[in-house]
Amino acid sequence: MHKLNIGIVGATGYTGVELLRLLARHPNANVVAVTSRGEAGVHIADYFPNLRGVYDLVFQNPENAQLEQCDVVFFATPHGVAMRDAPALLAAGVKVIDLSADFRIKDIPTWEKWYGLPFTAADALAEAVYGLCELNREQIRNARLVANAGCYPTCVSLPLIPLLKNQALLPDMPIIADCKSGVSGAGRKAAVNTLFCEASDNFKAYGVAGHRHLPEIRQTINELQTGIADKLIFVPHLTPMIRGMLATTYVHLRDGVNPHDLLTEFYADSPFVDIMPIGSSPETRSVRGANICRIAVQRAPEFDGNVWILLSVQDNLVKGAAGQAVQNMNVMFELAETTGLDDVAVLP
Repeated sequence: MHKLNIGIVGATGYTGVELLRLLARHPNANVVAVTSRGEAGVHIADYFPNLRGVYDLVFQNPENAQLEQCDVVFFATPHGVAMRDAPALLAAGVKVIDLSADFRIKDIPTWEKWYGLPFTAADALAEAVYGLCELNREQIRNARLVANAGCYPTCVSLPLIPLLKNQALLPDMPIIADCKSGVSGAGRKAAVNTLFCEASDNFKAYGVAGHRHLPEIRQTINELQTGIADKLIFVPHLTPMIRGMLATTYVHLRDGVNPHDLLTEFYADSPFVDIMPIGSSPETRSVRGANICRIAVQRAPEFDGNVWILLSVQDNLVKGAAGQAVQNMNVMFELAETTGLDDVAVLP
């Protein structure tokens, strides 16, 4: 297959640089345009020193980038940008992968409630496919617009999907998702709570009263087992590390269900989900820089009932963002799903 001409809108954040890193070694990728209004005219290597000698590109204003000539455009932008600009690209025949949350939630009032903006792209939303390959691979294959799944929703949903598809969860019992993320998940913008002196040597919960990823997770799981979403409790935490994500999810299963068997069978053909031996404890360092989610299950010890603990880890910038976006691109353009994504995790 010929190389794909690729544009990236808003590539000055951590997701943007990770996307550039992954695409640099993708054999079918030709990044032709990278945009930023604030950094227009700045050479990429002067902004991201790890890309020195890799790209000979400068940031451009979106209006000058000729994005309509690309095969695919990634949006690594704040919420509201993709819904404004993606429809014109779709009309020009360009495929779009949005790494923001603009097209993830199908119910417009729910989106407006959580993101605080009027939604203005209902027609595009109607055709958008939720970009979690392990769940929607066939729909993504035929999609023009993919809404890349969020980091927490990916880490929480992947261990739950096989159980929900088998109606394995007790409908009247809670699902508790206790999640931790590295500071890069908050983005590259200046904010007091992510300053070194604030985030280092500290560990805290946030968004306890409600996090934007809660309705996204609920939408996914409710489509698989009706009514179960109302039982979800989701609490994210900020950890003093740069990247990495761990979800510890507690579930009540029907008698006789073995979650390890269900997960192993369901993900047998999914190259980026690793089901570990039962009783394992996956570590965030085991996925650093790699597009993989490692999952393990353990039965709750000395507990009267079929309660299981689902443990999942991923790199929030790779499988939780940029790597998943490249995985979606591979599926959309009928490339091998693993193309350009076979990096081994970095250790230590």
